[in-house]
Parts: sequence; structure tokens; C-alpha cells
Amino acid sequence: MRRLGISIYPEKDSVENIVEYIKKAGSSGFSRIFSCLLSVNKSKEEIIHDFREINLYAKSLGFEIIVDVSPAVFDKLDISYKDLRFFKEIGADGLRLDIGFTGLEESLMTFNEYDLKIEINMSNDVSTIDTIMNYEPNRYNLYGCHNFYPHNYSGLGLDFFKSCTGRFKKYGLNTAAFITTRNTGSFGPWPTDFGLPSLEMHRNMGIDKQLKHMIALGDIDDIIISNCYPSDGELEKIKCIPLDRVCFDVELLPELPKLERTIVLKEMHFNRGDKSENFIRSTASRVKYKGEKFEVINPAPIKRGDIIIESSLYGHYAGELQIALSDMENSGMSSVVGHIDKDELFLLDYIRPWQKFAMKEAKIEEV
Repeated sequence: MRRLGISIYPEKDSVENIVEYIKKAGSSGFSRIFSCLLSVNKSKEEIIHDFREINLYAKSLGFEIIVDVSPAVFDKLDISYKDLRFFKEIGADGLRLDIGFTGLEESLMTFNEYDLKIEINMSNDVSTIDTIMNYEPNRYNLYGCHNFYPHNYSGLGLDFFKSCTGRFKKYGLNTAAFITTRNTGSFGPWPTDFGLPSLEMHRNMGIDKQLKHMIALGDIDDIIISNCYPSDGELEKIKCIPLDRVCFDVELLPELPKLERTIVLKEMHFNRGDKSENFIRSTASRVKYKGEKFEVINPAPIKRGDIIIESSLYGHYAGELQIALSDMENSGMSSVVGHIDKDELFLLDYIRPWQKFAMKEAKIEEV
């Protein structure tokens, strides 16, 4: 099951502010927390005190908490990979190894007596996870998670991101990646913060579009907001997005008849298996509403992203919904009933044969 996550940095803000954020996120459907020890400069006792209070509150709301560490943190806090009691003491459910060991250590750690999850850095296209798997880990306690990148232009390219992710998905492991708030005054663990995305293409993209892209990619299970704090408006947008399929924001004709509106917004949509290069075809509606009369409503020239419902002039195609993938001439028998948000047009390229998708009416600015 796909999950939403947030990130918290106890060394950067008050317990009260963090607890309030966790409460707000929990009510918005979030259930995972990324926390970081890489940037914390406190004693072991202080860390246990500060982190435990926050983590136990989060766990009471059903959150899973993974803490980011490295071998250097192990040395600094005198922690052995053979004894992970410290992470249990701070109320964590697992630890993310920003830098790992040799493979054998990670494998042994997955059998820890506290049943903690061991999360591996996914943002390197090397055989690290293959080496770990060669040592026969407890795969039910093994996760993968990408990095985030505070320096502008330093995030991962899409092809590289997909290649790295594929190394983990071939073993059926849980995967995670980061999206970033664009809220003014946001912060992460480091002084530099031009946003904290995993993918560079997300850095200046709306947070809801980032989330939808991660969903469209299909291989990321947990999608985590990397910096603090998203705005209430951003959380509200995310709260309304289904996590099991791509959901396009659409604008429909103001006077669209009830039946056409129902087809667009209420019916289950999936792309036909015999994929067209020119449009996404959702054909179940033409079967369900066979015999209904579909008038020609708006026979305008067809542009990429237009939503089309075929009229009764098209015979057995009447009632079929299509989304244009390219500009096309309208025969005069096709009704252009709306269009996809211009900022989501790139998501059309991710709709595979048989893939399910949905549409939600939203106010969209004209180009």
C-alpha cells in the first residue's frame, strides 16, 4: 500500500511545533516519518530525550518512523550494527543508512531483535542492494529510500532515478522518495535549501504535481515531503489525491450535460490495451451507456490534453471518452468537453495500456 510521509528535524524546531505538524499530517492521511541524525550535534542522552518524546507521540497516531544515519553516526554515538537498542530507545521503527557497510552487516541488521526496518540509500546506480541480497537478508525488514538534494540543479535525472529504483523493485522491496514543499521559509537539515526534491525536475513544480508524478511512475511506495513545513493549502491538495492511480485536474465546459459530466468525473477509466499514439481511450462508458443519445456539443479543433466524448454520429463509439495526446483535426462528430490542467499534460505520457486513471474538476487558469 502506498503511503504519504513527512520529515521532521527535532534539532531545528520546538517539540510543540513538530508535534502540531505531526498531528496535522496525521489527520491529512500521512503515516510515515523521516527523521535525521546526520545533522544533530548533541550527546547520546540528549538525543534519546529529544527524539523519544516526539517519536512516541507520532507512534500513538500510527506513524512509522525511520531515522537517517551513517557509519559515522554509529561511531559518534558508540552504536554497533550488532546491537541496535539505541533506535528502539528513541522510539524509532527503523534506520536509514545514508552510507552503508559491506552488505553482510546490513543483512545481519535485518534480523535485529527489535524488528527494526533497515533502509538502504537508493540513489546510486550500483550493485549495493544485489550484494546485500546475496547475504540472504530478512527482506521483510529491508527498505530502500532515495536521497533529497538541497542544492539547485543537483537532483537526480529521471532516467537515472528510474534505473536506481528498478534495482530495488526487482526484489519486491518497499521504496521511498522525496517531494518538496515550495512554502516560503521552509527548511531541512542543512543550511542550503532550494527545495529538497529527489528528482531535479520537481524542484519548482507544485507539490501536488510532484506527488502525481511519483504515483504515475508506479515504482515508489512511500512519498515523503522532505522539508518543513508545507502550507495548509498544500496539505489540503495532497489530502484529496488518490494514491492508487493518476488523478488529473480537469476543467469542463460550464454547461456540460449531466451524463457527459458523470462519464468524465464518476466512471472508472482505463486506457485500452491496444494503445493509440493519438489519444488515451476509455471505452467502458460506451458500453454502459449504449443507446443513450450523445449530441455534438463542442466540435472544436482538438489539442493535446483535450477531453473528448464521441457523439452518437460516431455509431458504436458513442459515449467513448478520449484524451488527446496530440493536436488533431476534429471530424465534426467529436465533442471537446474539457481539458487537462496544462501543468499535468506531461503525466499523459505515463498512462500505459490498461492503466487506471481518474479525473477531478478543478479551476484551471487559461494559458
